[in-house]
Amino acid sequence: MFRAIADVLRQIGAALATVVTLPFRAVARLFGGASRSAGRGGRRSGHTARAGRV
Repeated sequence: MFRAIADVLRQIGAALATVVTLPFRAVARLFGGASRSAGRGGRRSGHTARAGRV
């Protein structure tokens, strides 16, 4: 009986955690995607600059 109650509480907690974290995940994707693309571009130009120096 206590296991059933514990399972229900876990499911409710998991659902609440998902709902609460969704907006933060969306914002992280927006900013994370922008920084990743900028970082990749910077790395590419850095590699070409190194190749040009050699």
